[in-house]
Amino acid sequence: MYRHFKIYKPYGYLSQFVTNQKTRKNKKMLGELYHFPEGTMSIGRLDEDSEGLLLLTTNGKLSALITGSKVEKEYYVQVDGIITSEAVEKLQEGVDISINGKKYQTLPCKATLLPDPPSFPDRGKKIRDPRHGPTSWISITLTEGKFRQVKKMTAAVGFPTLRLVRVRIGEEHLMEMQPGEVIEKEEFSL
Repeated sequence: MYRHFKIYKPYGYLSQFVTNQKTRKNKKMLGELYHFPEGTMSIGRLDEDSEGLLLLTTNGKLSALITGSKVEKEYYVQVDGIITSEAVEKLQEGVDISINGKKYQTLPCKATLLPDPPSFPDRGKKIRDPRHGPTSWISITLTEGKFRQVKKMTAAVGFPTLRLVRVRIGEEHLMEMQPGEVIEKEEFSL
């Protein structure tokens, strides 16, 4: 019988369970948050400095199905500056970013300005001092997932990412979860 989990990956954790040769030994791993069964794997990843919804499973076929399909992933992104409607439009149409040193055009996506900042728990590390200028929040929904894609996309339109929180994968939502919280599920709603 397979087991499935949704977690709120906190800032500062790697989306993995064991260290490898490239990983420094003092890094925080998912296994420190909960006693997951052997064979648990993350479905997709979030960077160490990104946070939010992460799905885990012991079913490798399910993991491959979700990462290889067109399941929507929604991110709330705090960017440096007050993002313009032109920049949001460019994100919607697709922008050129670099993947492994090669130019890549992102697929069209959903991107909207959030009228109010979301009410996430404070992050362990301060984003930055407000005296350095204003910030704004946008929602970006993708069906692809290239390496650091969202951060590269916002930088490409002139508004670098300061904080990135994944809030949805398919029909699974972060909702009111707290950083480090783990919920075991019978199955995922995708």
